[in-house]
Amino acid sequence: MKNIKSIKMVAASSLAVALIAVFVNNAYGQAMSSPSYKIQSDSLNFGGNRSASGSYSMEDTLGEVATGISSSTNYAMLAGYQQMQSASLSVVPPTDVVMSPAIGGVSGGTSNGSTTFKVTTDDTAGYSVSIVASSSPALTSGLDSFADYATSGANPDFTFATTTATTSLFAFSPKGADVQARFKDDGSTACGAGSSQTADKCWDGLSTMSKMIVSRSSSNHPNGASTTISFRAWSGSGHVQLAGNYVATTTITIIPL
Repeated sequence: MKNIKSIKMVAASSLAVALIAVFVNNAYGQAMSSPSYKIQSDSLNFGGNRSASGSYSMEDTLGEVATGISSSTNYAMLAGYQQMQSASLSVVPPTDVVMSPAIGGVSGGTSNGSTTFKVTTDDTAGYSVSIVASSSPALTSGLDSFADYATSGANPDFTFATTTATTSLFAFSPKGADVQARFKDDGSTACGAGSSQTADKCWDGLSTMSKMIVSRSSSNHPNGASTTISFRAWSGSGHVQLAGNYVATTTITIIPL
């Protein structure tokens, strides 16, 4: 049986999401590939070999002309398959999220917030983005927490489920040009189906295991692609959420493929 006095003393809770962006820029594109191999570069020539000793190693080729590095203010070109290949990946990182409004400890309610990041790469193999929480549950204060949202199936839930009034939940939903197929929807009832990205739909729970939210298999230079991550916290009318400053610390990792 609930203690009425303690319920009356519960105040509103403020919520925030602290985001850390990490990106790795150490991969190279492949000219040809299959599930079992990748060829970084190919060349038409009539000779070449690798030579090595205890003090040096050398790779040579015969038949290529005009090799080397050429550049201007508008371009850079590394001609010849022996040239070191590189790919650039730049990120406009996400900002921390202050969610609004505060949630009443007794009355419950819904609090929302979002942040956007942008990735630009000239890597023809593309890139991927994953998200991971630093704790489980993700959204916590010193005394209480919001449960990580649990989906009803393998794909995100089209609608944020609030059927159990005696609990509180915390979820996220990404939207953008390169968002994973499981976060896209059919426009009416299901995620992981179709190509729509309906606002405030396709909710998933954070985890201490990385979840891929964005992937692309080609270059998006020079325009890049933006992704917006929405966060939602909810507390049911039959649930007592202790007052406090709730924070979810998450890491977004961007890597070239």
